[in-house]
Amino acid sequence: MQWRAGTVVEQVRRWPGAVEYSVALDETADPPVRALAYTAMVGEPAVGERVLLNASALLRGLGTGGLAFVVARTDHLPADPETGPGHIVKARYTPMQQMLLAVDEQDSPHHADLADADDLAGMPVVVADLHSALPAVLAGIRSTHPHARVAYVMTDGGALPAAFSRAVAGLTDAGWLASTITVGQAFGGDHEAVTTHTGLLAARHVVGADVAVVTQGPGNVGTGTRWGYSGVGCADALHAAEVLGGHGIASVRVSGADLRERHRGISHHSRTAYGRALLTAADVPVTTLPDAELDALVREQLRTLVITARARLTVVEVPADGLLEALRTSPVALSTMGRGLDSDPAPFLAAAAAGVHAAASIDPSVSGRP
Repeated sequence: MQWRAGTVVEQVRRWPGAVEYSVALDETADPPVRALAYTAMVGEPAVGERVLLNASALLRGLGTGGLAFVVARTDHLPADPETGPGHIVKARYTPMQQMLLAVDEQDSPHHADLADADDLAGMPVVVADLHSALPAVLAGIRSTHPHARVAYVMTDGGALPAAFSRAVAGLTDAGWLASTITVGQAFGGDHEAVTTHTGLLAARHVVGADVAVVTQGPGNVGTGTRWGYSGVGCADALHAAEVLGGHGIASVRVSGADLRERHRGISHHSRTAYGRALLTAADVPVTTLPDAELDALVREQLRTLVITARARLTVVEVPADGLLEALRTSPVALSTMGRGLDSDPAPFLAAAAAGVHAAASIDPSVSGRP
């Protein structure tokens, strides 16, 4: 952990739960750095105020997390929040741990709804590797079912604070997301949940969702090895959906522009998660890609995946008509690994196809709405 101290120069931008600042570091003539403050944790520093920063990711030049974080304000303590129920600690046993009210704990007003709940009643559950798939999945859902109620179940494979995601803030503001549920060590959603299982159950029985989308927060961990990446948790999420009587839908990670051979076509991450780690049946939507050569490669990879997978994978063909147009209606920018829709449409089309299939799988006779 690399500490730095500095003075707030200006407020750059803000969204619910977070404020980005420009901070001039002490004892250096270098330009000010970008620093993010989570308002629920440290409040809102003012221009001219001194702050302590965790600069580790910034100094290493990491992608998604390549900025500093405000750890404390040296001269001001934020006011204590109002005391209330809740005893679930997240970021446990770290200096930044906080106590939160989980939707499934005894003090929650929803505890009675979840105490014996163990059935999603066939609710479609779309599982994706990268956080960047979320707006594309939602675009696909809305293209088929404009009024579908969608819950985002955010796992802790990437960013832990939900407030780090400008996409979640924008999708919520636009009415595309009914609720965000942060599970495991992730925190800051509309609801907290202890496990992915109770997060999914809350999506159905508390939020009344028609569809749940499960993916990690922004950012992901990868090591260039077969198993050492956070997206392997896709299999665990699909296992949870199956155990609880949900309809598991595996969104494949696809790229036509990634220069790394292991990610071209269907990423080796998807092939490992769905072909090796997954032990339960799932649907795998696919759609026609505009690049004929890439489309042929994806379909060949998918055929191999279905044959070699340990679980039964059902390929579902989704028409491509209207998908690009639906993606262009997204209220937030579409970007994955630094590439947008025009430079690499494949990942977004694949995610949107999963959304279309999920919307088509909604059972109108079953409603979890409170």
